[in-house]
Amino acid sequence: MNKVEIFDPAMCCSTGVCGPGIDPELLRVSTIINVLEAEGKKIVRYNLANEPQAFVDNQLVNDILISGGIESLPITIVDGEIKQIGSYPSNTELEIWTGKRSNASCSGCSC
Repeated sequence: MNKVEIFDPAMCCSTGVCGPGIDPELLRVSTIINVLEAEGKKIVRYNLANEPQAFVDNQLVNDILISGGIESLPITIVDGEIKQIGSYPSNTELEIWTGKRSNASCSGCSC
């Protein structure tokens, strides 16, 4: 099974889906992650505000932050390979990267 890690910018809670004004993109990401986790897929999210050491310990993330700053977040890494910088992956990309769907079934998308 693939290891998917998402390094989030600093947020008030682990998902960013809290408070009176919820960002629809964070809601989408949280929802697809919950669906995939319910199917046994493993996706780990690190919040800069709560887990800064994870950003320091991961050399790839650390290098990106040094060169591009926090504007580079979120960063998605799959099995130690950077897959996306500066935005969240699509639902289809997460499905492919977790092994729920094959690349062959991804016709016509940008993944």
